Amino acid sequence: MSPRSTFARAAELETAGQSFAVATVVAVRRPTSARPGASGIVHPDGTIEGWVGGSCAQPVVVREALRALIDGQPRLLRLSRDTPAEGRRGDGIVELVMTCHSGGTLEIYVEPHLPAPVLWVAGTTPIAGALVALGSAAGWRVSVFDPIADPDAFPGAERVVVGTDIAGLDPGTTPAVVVATQGVWDEEALAAALARDASYVGLVASPTRAAVVRAWLREEAGVPDERLAALRAPAGLDLGGETAEEVALSILAELVQVRRGTAAFVASPGPATLAGATPPDLAPVVDDIVLLDPVCGMTVDRAHARHLAEHDGVVYAFCSMGCRTSFIREPTAYVPASVSSTD
Repeated sequence: MSPRSTFARAAELETAGQSFAVATVVAVRRPTSARPGASGIVHPDGTIEGWVGGSCAQPVVVREALRALIDGQPRLLRLSRDTPAEGRRGDGIVELVMTCHSGGTLEIYVEPHLPAPVLWVAGTTPIAGALVALGSAAGWRVSVFDPIADPDAFPGAERVVVGTDIAGLDPGTTPAVVVATQGVWDEEALAAALARDASYVGLVASPTRAAVVRAWLREEAGVPDERLAALRAPAGLDLGGETAEEVALSILAELVQVRRGTAAFVASPGPATLAGATPPDLAPVVDDIVLLDPVCGMTVDRAHARHLAEHDGVVYAFCSMGCRTSFIREPTAYVPASVSSTD
């Protein structure tokens, strides 16, 4: 593969959002069959397009390229039959003694090319907006999900989805998902995120609220414990942040740890088969309903009413999935049997 064709192929892979590494021969000392400028592309499955050395060198190049795809760091390989000289060692240089080599020295530069990381943010809260702005500025491809999302409110987002399809959208993508709905549809968003391949799933919530959501996911949605163990709730590093921007910064810092492999926790929820019911349809209902949440007493906005339940012919709106679940379990504890009028 000539340098020109390597560059063209690399451009195609970049456009397609694929991971790969480019290996380029930068120096040789004969005897060796390689020549400076020879290059190849190494794919995550270990296949290589192009040629950077003979049967002895190429497996080593592929091995180091795969390592580069994992840690994201480039390296200069020096293949020789001689023992590495102390003075030649340095950061980013990998000295390899090749007894099967032809006798010369081969230096190959390996550079990983990783697609921009993908961040999905659920919600339209100030923290969601701050996370979209900071994430896009840091090079993340950011999408926003919410039934009432206004694309104009998120200029930094690559995509704004006016809906809730976190589980089914882009099945080949492994996003980091941050749920920042702050109680509006936390449970449904997390159930969907934990049911797909994801590099990270986090919830913006207080520790008390996070415990309530975890209990709902386990008991009502049937999310397995091994999936719940990967949920970061509250999301973000404990930086003591108070403003929306500071909280978003703490979450982005945690995402950087996950991306660079330095996080001290399990971050990848992976796919899961939920034993419980599928998260309910979140489409707003505009028929006559009782807008006063009978569980907590909060008044629900009719235009955005989404957590609904019927009892004795009356439809009630709830501020959150937690209140709705409590009502369904024991409706008579919240509504007298004689109630039949609507608000």
